[in-house]
Amino acid sequence: MARTSLSFVLLLVSYVVASNSSATISTASAPSTSSSITSYLATETGPLTLPISHYSFTPFPTQTLAPEPPIFPETDPLCPPPVSADPMVVPDFAPAWAAAYAKAVAMISNFTIQQKANVTTGVGWANGLCVGNIPPVGNFPGLCLQDSPLGVRNTDLVTSFPAGITTASTWNRALMRARGLAMGQEHRMKGVNIALGPMMNMGRIAQGGRNFEGFGADPFLSGEAAYETILGLQAGGVQATAKHYINNEQETSRTQESSNVDDRTQHEIYAQPFMRSVMAGVSSVMCSYNLVNDTYACNNNKTLNDILKREFGFQGFIQSDWFATRDTLSAVAGLDMTMPGDILPDLTNPGDIIPDSGSSYFGQNLTDFVMNGTISEQRLDDMATRIIAAWYYMHQDENYPNVTVSSFDLYNPINQEVNAQSDHYTIVRKIGAAGTVLLKNEGVLPLHKPKSIVLVGSDAAPPVSGPNEYMLQGGDPSGILAVGWGSGTTNFTYLISPYEAIQARARVDQTSVFWNFDNWNLAKAGNSVIGMKAAIVFVNSDSGEGFDRQNLTAWHQGDQLILAVAAQNNNTIVVINSVGPLIIESWVEHPNVTAIVWANLGGNEAGNAITDILYGAWNPSGKLPYTIAKNPADYPAQVITGGTTADILSINYTEGLFIDYRWFDAQNITPRYEFGFGLSYTTFEYSDLAIMKINPADYAQMDLIQNWENGGATPITEGSSTALWLHMPAYQVTFNVKNTGTLYGGEIPQLYIHHPPSAAEPPSILKGFTNVEVSSGQTTSASITLSRYDLSTWDVVRQGWAKPEGTITFSLGASSRDFRLNGTIPA
Repeated sequence: MARTSLSFVLLLVSYVVASNSSATISTASAPSTSSSITSYLATETGPLTLPISHYSFTPFPTQTLAPEPPIFPETDPLCPPPVSADPMVVPDFAPAWAAAYAKAVAMISNFTIQQKANVTTGVGWANGLCVGNIPPVGNFPGLCLQDSPLGVRNTDLVTSFPAGITTASTWNRALMRARGLAMGQEHRMKGVNIALGPMMNMGRIAQGGRNFEGFGADPFLSGEAAYETILGLQAGGVQATAKHYINNEQETSRTQESSNVDDRTQHEIYAQPFMRSVMAGVSSVMCSYNLVNDTYACNNNKTLNDILKREFGFQGFIQSDWFATRDTLSAVAGLDMTMPGDILPDLTNPGDIIPDSGSSYFGQNLTDFVMNGTISEQRLDDMATRIIAAWYYMHQDENYPNVTVSSFDLYNPINQEVNAQSDHYTIVRKIGAAGTVLLKNEGVLPLHKPKSIVLVGSDAAPPVSGPNEYMLQGGDPSGILAVGWGSGTTNFTYLISPYEAIQARARVDQTSVFWNFDNWNLAKAGNSVIGMKAAIVFVNSDSGEGFDRQNLTAWHQGDQLILAVAAQNNNTIVVINSVGPLIIESWVEHPNVTAIVWANLGGNEAGNAITDILYGAWNPSGKLPYTIAKNPADYPAQVITGGTTADILSINYTEGLFIDYRWFDAQNITPRYEFGFGLSYTTFEYSDLAIMKINPADYAQMDLIQNWENGGATPITEGSSTALWLHMPAYQVTFNVKNTGTLYGGEIPQLYIHHPPSAAEPPSILKGFTNVEVSSGQTTSASITLSRYDLSTWDVVRQGWAKPEGTITFSLGASSRDFRLNGTIPA
């Protein structure tokens, strides 16, 4: 088979496998290793669709509120506001969109119906250099769409950045922005117009196969990470894509499941990161494979038109996930672009995986539907305008580089024409360290010139066959796990393992280093650590697109490996590279396990970042973006399986607002490590809490503010959920943080809101965080600003955001269960 066709088929397999991965998975019985995947029979009767009719169209009006610097400054996406640990600016992208729309309208004014349809339709799978391609039309040069959320996929000489979950673990907006900017610059240098990221699904289930691509299990944290990432990406010159919209929370049967979600939960949990993406000026949103309340996400008028375009005021374009378009009438429901353009004929037959390049739900079918009056030409104009406006909005009409990626022939010399890496390895290393969470430390870290150490476990080693052993990184990792698998990956230009990085440090410290990378010979592993000053065990857990995790245990019998080492060395340090939470009860309290380092997925520089933590070059400051439970059954939701390939699984979000730590708090379940937890090599003390109400001066929307103060809800209008008055600073919390330890270090203060009982909300809800760096013995002041939105809940009757009746209190502390200061929101 030719190289081109091999990559072609392997890439397609990921779509097919994910669509058919509904078989029940057997489970083990031991609590520490049991899978929490639940078999559940399908009960859906079939997807709801729009009938053939004649559909008129009226464009959504846009708000025309005048910019009001410094809070609401006119903003070009190439020049976003400076990053802040306590952001108080709401950028106004409306003027930039208005200018781009005017240019786009002028461009398409002479286009034929067929040409406008071509702007909305990909050229077909593997028919262009990029993973998705829009053809040239008239003076419009077309578009290159390319994965992934952590770098430029399927090309050479690019950086493999730490995964989204690692970035979220930093809880550091400056690092989130820096990573986004560097990725944006690399996409632009490679000629990519549209980066297919960031990913911001919520991690509803701990076993979710693609959770590592996203930003954790809280909507506020995920929303802030998405916001900063998008500002960075677009400042780098590439169009960002917020994905996967919406409720794409498991990979199992992802094209054949209906996520059934109530309106309040949808708004307060799953839509919030996408709302923040719109506020960041995102160019594109990608709709997902699954159904939402019985209607496919890419054919869902409620989520696409009403929530995203009307309520959020989104002015960019909506593209389908690859082969997620189900109907030409998806255009009526709000879909603007179909990718990759052609139709995958039969997802129920794994042998039939070649797309029908001669057919598309858009293209000629869309042209015909417009010509016969089923879809109005005004709607087609809107689709083409949105796509071309995003291109103008990002100034991609101004000397944009040529495409130098070849997605379907990795050996094409074009992949090596442009080196986009710059010095981005420094950002990778810093985020890798800042995103590492210290879970346990009995005073043994940081290491200080130990006389001898032994590295145990394959995760310490470089991969046996080089850093890119498998297509899409989709195989059993033989060395350090630095990324998951699937379309959310890149090819490593290089990969630093702990073995290499620790060796370099050992040379400086004159430490004797030994290693044993065999996970399967436990007796040998145990014997190899006898007499060593420190035994560092490296374990991992992988996942990726197409499959959810079968269990929450370490791969390669990692738990048994840790116990074998701990049995013979009283200073056993565990380092974990994982896509998500694990159950670690079998060894976490072993008296010889003296430290646990949760290293997430570190990208190119993973080994160096881990070494920086182990030796104290970086004082740990990372915090968990999810809860680590004691038992899989403690989590509120599990993977749903069952049915046949023809069935549509019902996935009922019965936990509602109570995901992750909110569930643990409400049910009084003690986790092993709570959301927001993370230790340091130093200690911090909080004091001097104060809160001030910020009264806006002469402001045009004071009537809406007063309505909210009086218990009224946001009006049902365009942009109601992203309105300036709702998101501008309303209250500022100030406090001091003192470093009471002996080392310089960073802390992540977190603010949790406690609503009155009348609101029927979870006990604690994250609504703010900041980061501080403090020298030993010193004190620094910090602030966290709250908006009216932060204090609001979604009223399903009035269809708006409202302030709950009663007293709202808050707590400030080091995690979701470690509150240091408490206060009350002023009336």
